[in-house]
Order: sequence, then C-alpha cells, then structure tokens
Amino acid sequence: MALQAARLAVADDAAAPSEDMDPGQAIGEQLRELRLVKNLTLREVAEKAGISVGYLSQLERNHSRLPIGVLKRLSDALGVHMNWFFQQGTQGDPSERDVVVRSTHRRRMSFTGLGIQEELLSPNLSGPLELLISTIEPHADSEDYSHDGAEAGLVLSGTLDLWVSGRHFQLGEGDSFAFKSTEVHRCANVSDSPTKVLWVITPPHY
Repeated sequence: MALQAARLAVADDAAAPSEDMDPGQAIGEQLRELRLVKNLTLREVAEKAGISVGYLSQLERNHSRLPIGVLKRLSDALGVHMNWFFQQGTQGDPSERDVVVRSTHRRRMSFTGLGIQEELLSPNLSGPLELLISTIEPHADSEDYSHDGAEAGLVLSGTLDLWVSGRHFQLGEGDSFAFKSTEVHRCANVSDSPTKVLWVITPPHY
C-alpha cells in the first residue's frame, strides 16, 4: 500500500549507519529505483538535495563516492529515512538478492502517525510490481488517497474496512480484493487487534 500523504520513517529496529560510512555501490541502484517510482527527475531530486544533476547522475551509476551527509539529504528529498538503503546491507547470498528476499532481510517501513507498518517483500522496486505486507494497528486509518496503477490484496489476519470510490467493504481473514489505484481508496482497522494484509501493486508506488 502506498500512502502519499504520510512521511515515511524506518522502523525503530533498523540499524543506523555510522557517520564515517561510505555507502558504496549498493546505494546507486536504490537511489534510481526510488526516484523513478516517485516519478521525479534527476533535476528535481538534485535541487531538493542541494547537489548538482551531474553528481546525482554519477551517484546513481555508482561512479562517485557517497558521503553519509549527502545520503541524508537525498533520503529527505526522496521521502525515506536513510536507513532504507541499509536494511538489506551485505547480509545473505549476493547471488540471490535480485530474486529472493529472506524473511530476516525485509525492508521495514512505517507511516508516521497512521499506525501502519509495512514490510517490502519484493527484492527491489525496479520490477513491474510491488509485493508487501501491511500491519495495521488497532483503530489505524490510512485516510483517502489514490495513485496510478492497480492493486490487489489478501487479508492474512484480523479484519479490514476498505473503501473504494465511496463503496464500503468489511473484510475478514481469507478475503481478497482488487481495484484500480486511480480510484480514491482508504483502509482502516476498526477492531482492537492488529490486521495483516498482503498487497500486490503495479507499478511499484512505495
């Protein structure tokens, strides 16, 4: 589920990078993925981060060193905490990272103030779809939003109230749904227990 109104923050259990760390080659592709998913140009991101377009282009191609201070400004420009780029780190088998996401290596994000946490199940955001699990805390509400593409979901546990273009649906464990993301939609958990939902979104819209 992609929420445009909320500022993204990494879950508290993510490890922070050290001040003197050079992120290295693993970051460039992720920078480009996020920029394209958010439909931002090189110039727009560079201006927000206070760097040149040429430097940003070099960073995305892993042709320049990326200091932590610059990564912080780029993360702010892209609407994510900079720990987003480190949660997969160097763990696991490098040969499988573009295909497999081990349960211990999921990127975890939260939507500040909304009571919704998400785990990205897709290896990256450069493919045609995005797979994730949302944990919606009791009485949390996404509020209305819309975006390009289409999405579908399956309620893994708990209950979900879903609104699509003003139509209201009450869903339980095992129920599924699909709709065009251009329709104004909203989901909420009105119960006293957490709800887990598996989402498939195309194109990626994190």
